[in-house]
Amino acid sequence: MSSPVMSPKRATQSEESLKAAARALRSKRRARLTPYWLITAAIAIILVGTGYPTVWQLVTSTQKYGLAQQFGAVADFVGLENYTTLLTDAQFWQVVGRSLAFCAIVAGVTLALGLAFALLMNAVGKAVRLILQISMLLAWAMPIVAAMTVWTWLFDTRRGVVNYLLDKVPGVDMYRFDWFASPWTFFLMAGIIVTWMSVPFVAFSIYAGLTQVSEEILEAAALDGASSRQRLRLIILPMIKPVISIVMLLQVIWDLRVFAQIKILQDAGANGSQYDLLGTYIYKVGTGAQDFGSAAAASVIVLLLTIAISWWYVRKLMKEDV
Repeated sequence: MSSPVMSPKRATQSEESLKAAARALRSKRRARLTPYWLITAAIAIILVGTGYPTVWQLVTSTQKYGLAQQFGAVADFVGLENYTTLLTDAQFWQVVGRSLAFCAIVAGVTLALGLAFALLMNAVGKAVRLILQISMLLAWAMPIVAAMTVWTWLFDTRRGVVNYLLDKVPGVDMYRFDWFASPWTFFLMAGIIVTWMSVPFVAFSIYAGLTQVSEEILEAAALDGASSRQRLRLIILPMIKPVISIVMLLQVIWDLRVFAQIKILQDAGANGSQYDLLGTYIYKVGTGAQDFGSAAAASVIVLLLTIAISWWYVRKLMKEDV
């Protein structure tokens, strides 16, 4: 028997089908790779912007790098000597403990206040909400130096508004009270300022999450007899938990590395190592003592500490979501 012969028309249709399938495959492959190409530029910028400083810090942390090396002298390789010196220094561990405590307290208070303001914005009318949003946006957008200048005037020993108002409270003597005289009052003042600057970001982020909570679910819960407190605890907070978790992680990272506010307050009248956090400690070791090798080693330790906290926090969140 002779084999059937495919007609020219059918052969042409088969070739066109194969070409169409190949085009569809290439299009699908391009669509799958497009997101990666789009983020390539961003990844390259991040690698260049943060990669070089990080590598420089790692290299410098293993060297005896002082003022002479700033003018071209060859830096001596000392290995892990800078790390050993830091890790055996009691003052360094005091600064680490102080920074962690400051970070935990300020981040927790900031999150609580931000959540409260977000709930308030979600509950009030449009006019009041707009006033709150503008007020917080102005506080958030104000440059740090300008804001710190105002706060320094507010806490001034002789002409400060804070001392004046507190002194008017019966039984409270705040006449010419020096907020810079004690580390406790210094960090209380610093915590108030850092919290004030951070609350708007937290409030806006959580409020954005609240706008995604379905009103139908809340109305159904209310019809079932759930109180406003129960709706908040059992419905609203679990639904916006991802937003709260990310905001809390960012606050911990930022508060652990706070520098500008502490440095400006120190320049206003607080001297001594008992007023240092990790940022100002590294600055003093590097710029003040001209020991850039030890400062680089301290920076690497802070980086590792930040990664460890972030990794632990992210792992905890992932376990909760399973």
